[in-house]
Parts: sequence; C-alpha cells; structure tokens
Amino acid sequence: MQVPLEISFHGMETKQHIQDLIHEKTEKLEQVCDYMSSCRVAIEKPQEHVSSGNPYRVRLDINVPHNHRITVEEGLGDTDMHAELHQLVRRAFKVARRQLKNLVEQQKNHQV
Repeated sequence: MQVPLEISFHGMETKQHIQDLIHEKTEKLEQVCDYMSSCRVAIEKPQEHVSSGNPYRVRLDINVPHNHRITVEEGLGDTDMHAELHQLVRRAFKVARRQLKNLVEQQKNHQV
C-alpha cells in the first residue's frame, strides 16, 4: 500500500488482538489487490449500554487507484446484536475481499 494501514478505536480501549487480526486480514486483501492505495479501519463503541443493535461498529475504507473506493460497515443492524467484535471484523473483511475481487476482475476485463 502507498499509505500505511490506519486503525482507530473510538469509545473504547485499543485491543491488541483485534489489531493483529486486522493486520492479518489486510495482508490477505493485499494478496487480492497488491496495488491498493490505502486502507483505514475504524472500530467504534458508540454507547456503553445498547438496547438494540450491536454495541460495536466496524468500518473499512479502502482506496484503489483510478478513484475507486470500497466502504464496508458491519454491526449496524439488529441481526448483529450478539456478534463478538472479532466476528464483525472478520465479516467486514470478507465483504471487502469479495468487493475487491470484483473490482480487480472488472479492471482486468476493462484493460483487455
């Protein structure tokens, strides 16, 4: 990547095991697209006590040359209420990987 990976935690303490997971998953994204410009990951815990929805939010912003941006958000719906943070991170990266694969494929087809 041209810009180093950015990881931020909002409303909670930094969790080393989550940072390690994010680094691992980002490396896998780079195997799909080795020319990503940047990747930003934001982990948020907006409220201490939540009555509905998951207490965590995971957001990925990935930039790829030629003005392409992939944005993924997990933990926003009521179906995610009981998902652990590491599960949300994995799910967000899974969605991002699929979108990145599609983008790379489109770019390859466009060049031919």
